[in-house]
Amino acid sequence: MTDGVHQVLALARSRPARLGATRLICIDGPAGSGKTTLAEELAAEAGATVVHLDELLDGWTGGLPNVVDALVSDILVPLAAGRAATYHRYDWHAGRFAEWMPVPSSDLLIVEGVGSGSKAAAAYASAVVWVEAPHDLRKSRGLTRDGDDFAPYWEAWALMEAEHFARESTRSRADVRLATG
Repeated sequence: MTDGVHQVLALARSRPARLGATRLICIDGPAGSGKTTLAEELAAEAGATVVHLDELLDGWTGGLPNVVDALVSDILVPLAAGRAATYHRYDWHAGRFAEWMPVPSSDLLIVEGVGSGSKAAAAYASAVVWVEAPHDLRKSRGLTRDGDDFAPYWEAWALMEAEHFARESTRSRADVRLATG
């Protein structure tokens, strides 16, 4: 994804910061598409802070609107106002929310995960990236990453995210579209 990394960074750097003094890159797409991998590559290249929306999700059945609301109210609105931002981290092993995590101030913030490119979050973004991969590859990646714990939720989650993406027109609004696999 090296070409994609350079393309995304160049685009974000060419646009004004819309999150206070911070440029925001939102990386969205379906589960298993490669969002986290891209986010980590961007962070390594640019020295950016990364927030993973999986850490704001109340389990597999928590619902995407809650994640988007938490992202906007707990992270984006405070940063845009020049205030400190935190989010309530979900502990997947304990099955409940745990501690509040600070979001360090930085020139570049990357938010990756399903819902990060929603209209409410994109209003603060310098760049919105859509990452996609074939269904079977995404499912294989997701089940390899999350194991048997995710298997019973895969189909319901895929339906929930597809409905979300259709409602939000995420793919068509993205500034950059990248395919993996």
